[in-house]
Amino acid sequence: MNVAMWQKALNVIPRVSKEEWNQLDIISKWLISTRAAVLIMTFISAAIAGILAFKSGNFDFARWLLVALGLILAHATNNLLNDFTDFVRGVDQDNYYRAQYGPQPLVHGLMTKTGLFTYIAVTGLLASAVGVALIAQRGGETLLLMVLGAFFVLFYTFPLKYIALGELAVLIVWGPLMIGGGYYVIAGAWDWNVVIASLPYALGVTGVIFGKHIDKYEVDKKKGIHTFPVVVGEKFSRGMLVGMLILQYVSVAYLVVTGFFTPVMLVVLIALKEFARVYPMFKQPRPAEKPADYPDVWPNYFVAAAFVHNRRFGLLYLLGLIIDAVLKVWILK
Repeated sequence: MNVAMWQKALNVIPRVSKEEWNQLDIISKWLISTRAAVLIMTFISAAIAGILAFKSGNFDFARWLLVALGLILAHATNNLLNDFTDFVRGVDQDNYYRAQYGPQPLVHGLMTKTGLFTYIAVTGLLASAVGVALIAQRGGETLLLMVLGAFFVLFYTFPLKYIALGELAVLIVWGPLMIGGGYYVIAGAWDWNVVIASLPYALGVTGVIFGKHIDKYEVDKKKGIHTFPVVVGEKFSRGMLVGMLILQYVSVAYLVVTGFFTPVMLVVLIALKEFARVYPMFKQPRPAEKPADYPDVWPNYFVAAAFVHNRRFGLLYLLGLIIDAVLKVWILK
């Protein structure tokens, strides 16, 4: 049991040698191979769904816990499947982007294909088991939501990412599907206002994947992976990414003006400090080499900036939602 490594793997994607890997416990290996540091984005989506259910007076902690666990396991399955698929297709070979910023279990010889597929199968089966339990409890459209989730888990890496639909898939999954669908499963009703309220955070997650695909622009173009940035161009993509980050704030303001949120949600404006810090990075193409004093996350550049901003914005969004819900339920009712 290596609790220190668990904590590290939940904060960054740690680089480990084969010798270090062999000394790790099974949980550390799972956390590293699933890139657990990015699973916080899914947890925040689940938390948003739960808070909005609480605000509506229909919160059920046990059901929310199952929703959160199921979504995190589904995301973890997708990350594992992504590495497996790209390795089998030969994408991650020749020092490809993915193999540079963190351990790719197959490329770096940490696991065999059978071993990684076992991780995929077990994690996927656990996610499916949670989904079946929720279908049994809630019924209704829960099965449809699970089928849609399974579709994106299985087909995001190929073919969606290859035909410029991966970014749209991320927006749908982290917004309407995770938050809107999670709310439905917890509260028992579909609410289009909740879907709209999912967009401020979903735009940030989409910005993260957009940043990653801009970082990979040149290598993806050479390998024939037609992500959206490859299709529309690197410069235009940087502008779109900035637009997504701005839309996060605009959408929150809209929800405040329309009365769905109280003005307390404007606490997200604190994240503008982080936006101001990363914005200059998006004005120029990605540097060819690691800048001096740059954190040890290279070759992540635009994706790292978008992730840090989204983490700050997401946590402030959660804080605002908690206060907003308390005001609505206990003070302004």
